[in-house]
Amino acid sequence: MTLPHMPAAVIFDMDGLIFDTEALYQEAFLAAATTGGHDLPAAILQRAIGVTWAQSRIFLLEQMGPDFPMDQYFAQMVAHFDLLVATQLRLKPGVVELLDFLDELAVPRCIATSSAHSTVQSHLSAHGLVDRFHAVIGHGDYAASKPSPDPFLTAAKRLCVEPALCLALEDSYNGVRSASAAGMMTFMVPDLLSPTPEIESLCTGVVSDLHAVRRLILTASGNK
Repeated sequence: MTLPHMPAAVIFDMDGLIFDTEALYQEAFLAAATTGGHDLPAAILQRAIGVTWAQSRIFLLEQMGPDFPMDQYFAQMVAHFDLLVATQLRLKPGVVELLDFLDELAVPRCIATSSAHSTVQSHLSAHGLVDRFHAVIGHGDYAASKPSPDPFLTAAKRLCVEPALCLALEDSYNGVRSASAAGMMTFMVPDLLSPTPEIESLCTGVVSDLHAVRRLILTASGNK
């Protein structure tokens, strides 16, 4: 597997791609359900991967009914998540090595996420990565969230790079749909979700981790 061309910029998703947070979100969803005495179907947990809070609220109400105590549940879920992050926020394999290599090549990079800027900065600060990205595109910076292409198009515009010249890295279905719709070279780095035939059709490729992404860029750059 090779890249079609050397990327002029790299656009990173955050949750499940840079940080091992999707599993923490899943745990927080379940903990809040247990605290509130709710029977949360497994399908809801899977649908929560790679979506915004607003999207999660919509399908929770669809599944649990209009009387579901949404605000109370989300407050408990966020409280559980914050406790987990305080002690269990880990980087995904290959993050630092990939960033170091992009520094060597002087390739700009950006985060495109549905998370709030405050959350992004907190996570980056915890691992000393605040200065490793040239821009952060977060909640509120675009008109429509993933799977709309807006987050990735906004990221490319912020970096002043044409979307077709960008390499987009994603772990979720909606993220892949978003990056592909933006016209970027799209690679899925699976976390909790395995690629489906639809997702594989949208991807330039699927790789095991960010170490594999670094090797692909290494080959495309002509460095040995």
